[in-house]
Amino acid sequence: MRILLVEDDTALSAAVCSYLRAKSFVVDAAASLAEARAAVAAAQYAAVLLDLHLGDGDGLALLPALRRLPEPPIVIVLTARDQVSDRIRGLDAGADDYLVKPYDPAELLARLRAVERRRSTSQSAVLKLGALEIDLGSDSVRLRGLPVLLTAKEWALLRVMASRPSRIHTREALQDALYGFDEETDSNTLEVFISRLRRKLGRERIQTLRGLGYRLVPADDGDAA
Repeated sequence: MRILLVEDDTALSAAVCSYLRAKSFVVDAAASLAEARAAVAAAQYAAVLLDLHLGDGDGLALLPALRRLPEPPIVIVLTARDQVSDRIRGLDAGADDYLVKPYDPAELLARLRAVERRRSTSQSAVLKLGALEIDLGSDSVRLRGLPVLLTAKEWALLRVMASRPSRIHTREALQDALYGFDEETDSNTLEVFISRLRRKLGRERIQTLRGLGYRLVPADDGDAA
């Protein structure tokens, strides 16, 4: 999941970004509405964490553009404004949730996952593909009942594909899930991580559709991990 944090408090922004990155999320930070608009135009985000009181305007001004996107991101408003009228205004404008400062990053993550579960078309947070089980709620993977250890980048990539398992995921979308704007990448980085996942989960579980992208598919329970 790639997240955009729109926050003009540099210390808070750094702390939240550090926490979420430690939880295997890719996070970009914007300190103003202008930076947020530029980020949204350049990358696809699964979630936007949006402060309201920004130096160049009200964060809610970004919501109409977010809602017009082909795949609108989860939006959680983060603000010091704790009046009920402000909360109602944010939710009516299209935010999915509202968190008043000061907040614990762990609560923010819990709310983010709760909204993600509500949006899911599946009744379960566990995706089962034959002998492979991917638990999006607990960030864990099991193959034939045994845990599979993944690096943060491997999990970030798998999470995107598992969140929408029937979809063909483009190379660009998967690359976005791996790195933020401030991280350098090599041209073959995505293929390296796809190869690593195939070694751990089974070669046939990640299908390549030439010219289109990749998707998860069921595989024979006897395939090699």
